Amino acid sequence: SHERICQYIAKESGSMVVSVGYRLAPEHKYPAAYEDCLNATQHFLQHLEHYGVDPARVTVCGDSAGGNLAAAVSQTLAGRSDLPRLRAQILIYPGLQALDFNLPSYQQNRGVPLLFRERAVFYSLQYVQGNTSNLEEVLEGSHIPPDMRLKYRKWVSPD
Repeated sequence: SHERICQYIAKESGSMVVSVGYRLAPEHKYPAAYEDCLNATQHFLQHLEHYGVDPARVTVCGDSAGGNLAAAVSQTLAGRSDLPRLRAQILIYPGLQALDFNLPSYQQNRGVPLLFRERAVFYSLQYVQGNTSNLEEVLEGSHIPPDMRLKYRKWVSPD
């Protein structure tokens, strides 16, 4: 689905683009896609000379669930001293938190096609657990214990 955009990015930026065909939910629940992306990125970083890539110029990118995966891979590799450091991450409308789907951005964009608020929750649940049995609970925000909500309030809040 992203072949043409990857070709465009490669051509316009004069870069090599490696697109990972990771396993998809709901058939493959988390962490399958993350493991695929992490393994592919590690392999690529270990073999940069084979591809003729400057180790100081590697960037990861993703949109939607791919943005989530790019962020997770970046965080995992950040502390590794045995691999070249990633130069940057490009995250395009990434799914970065599942604590609160009632934050202002979800409220303001709840009816914006293509990713309606309910659909975002639906896909998040498919990704994490392979089913949507607690969709209403997540939409209401009752899926998170109060102590966890307090713990992460600094990072996930309307303020």
